[in-house]
Amino acid sequence: MNPGRAGRSPREASGAAASDAPFLGIGVGLRPVHYPEIFRRLSGPDELGIDWFEALSENYMVAGGRPRRVLSDLRAEVPLVLHGVSLNIGSSDPLDLHYVEALAELVEHTGARWLSDHLCWTGVEGRNLHDLIPLPYTERASDHVAERVRQVQDLLGRRIALENVSSYLSYCDDEMSEWKFLAEVAEKADCGILLDVNNVYVSAHNHGFDPREYIAAIPGERVFQIHLAGHSEDPPLLIDTHDHPVRDEVWDLYAWTLEQIGPVSTLIEWDDHIPSFERLCAEAARARTVFDRALGDRAAQSASESKRAG
Repeated sequence: MNPGRAGRSPREASGAAASDAPFLGIGVGLRPVHYPEIFRRLSGPDELGIDWFEALSENYMVAGGRPRRVLSDLRAEVPLVLHGVSLNIGSSDPLDLHYVEALAELVEHTGARWLSDHLCWTGVEGRNLHDLIPLPYTERASDHVAERVRQVQDLLGRRIALENVSSYLSYCDDEMSEWKFLAEVAEKADCGILLDVNNVYVSAHNHGFDPREYIAAIPGERVFQIHLAGHSEDPPLLIDTHDHPVRDEVWDLYAWTLEQIGPVSTLIEWDDHIPSFERLCAEAARARTVFDRALGDRAAQSASESKRAG
């Protein structure tokens, strides 16, 4: 969602969503173990190696303390984005308004360029399952989620992006494909999409669909961001573990995705068996190489426009 994307829809051309998700380039998840190296690079002659950070919202919602100071210091140096796991947008529980209020305060504190959470449910009757549970893909569920997203966006005063989750089960009551459900929720709620390409690949393997059919059906003008991560094998399933380098098959799918929807800010997720910051930057560098090869002149144009936008 940026001025450099070719073939923009009327919605994007009108600027209705582009301002919510400027093109930032290639980023990585912000992890405490990397703080020392990040600030060493920012204070010295070495290049940082990435363009932006994604911070896990829940790790920074307590006011004060070192985590908040880290975000304040980083905000002055590099763009920040927020990504949450506890919005519980698909649940039948009432929205947690205290959580949304804390999220709004964190957005203000960080100057986050956008924020995202997952298209799923994570708990019911006040109990947190600490997992991202997929929804039934029905019209009733899409109406329910879209209404809750609209409430959240009204409270925050901005659009959010919803991420497709990896899944290991399906419901007998499903009325449509996952990709149609995701696109329908985004349209009804007028929200963005965080397209996790690895999750598409994992779920495609687990459920037996074509990942390119999924991505081809996603409204590109609504994609705020792309996630890339490594997964594990637990035959017959693939598991989205975020503890490996990105697999070659996912790199190929990422390149194809960019060819379909144009330049989109891209993030490397690595949440377990976390490598050194140098190794993480090497993975980000590979993403940049794939990005540049897939988009050619459009990639250079996006980088130039991003610098002008600050």
